[in-house]
Amino acid sequence: MTRPHTTQSSKMVMPSYEQCRQKRLEENKKRMEALNLPQLAKTLREISTPPRPTPAKRRPYAKQLVAVRRSPRVANMPAGPVYVEVDVAVGRLSIPRRLSKPRAMSGAYATNEAREWSITRAEELQSALDQAYPSFVRPMLPSHVSSCFWLGLPSYFCKQHLPKQDTVMTLVDEKGDEYPTRWLPRKTGLSGGWKGFAVARELVDGDALVFQLISPTAFKVYIVRVEGFKEGTKQ
Repeated sequence: MTRPHTTQSSKMVMPSYEQCRQKRLEENKKRMEALNLPQLAKTLREISTPPRPTPAKRRPYAKQLVAVRRSPRVANMPAGPVYVEVDVAVGRLSIPRRLSKPRAMSGAYATNEAREWSITRAEELQSALDQAYPSFVRPMLPSHVSSCFWLGLPSYFCKQHLPKQDTVMTLVDEKGDEYPTRWLPRKTGLSGGWKGFAVARELVDGDALVFQLISPTAFKVYIVRVEGFKEGTKQ
């Protein structure tokens, strides 16, 4: 049996992988060029990237002194205002600008005996007042009559009788003089204006005060002086 005769030209030559890859790249490139894809991609990049703004140049300037124009009606009048001192009014009350100096104390602090004496006399005075008006006794401490000048009031009294919002509380002394103070319900105390009352009435450590609420926003204040303790012991 004879085998069929084969020649070299009849053999099938398989292309290599690299040849196939190169051929496909060329075909893809031709398709992209036909669709104009490279130019579209370039255009999109230019649109998506905004141009950087050119910084504005500062214009040079020079300082120049100019005369202030004045009205012809006041051109011949002396320049500059004239100031006068006036009282600052709160409602119908006025807060005095100048306050007298506090009276000198014999010793930095009151003794326990003197403090108890003034509290007892204040409680006796309170019991003699009209009970229709609520009241309380407040002994004076150094923080009340010097340095910070802050007066805290009894919390039970504040919750029952005093306003629930910031307001002006008027303190009326024995002479009938009125002193507006700032009432702060969140801190249950008197702030602005209390210093004016304490200095004007020459309060010192050891004095005892009786506060009688004569209206929703006014206290009648009675003062028991601690210096009366020494005067009582001499008799």
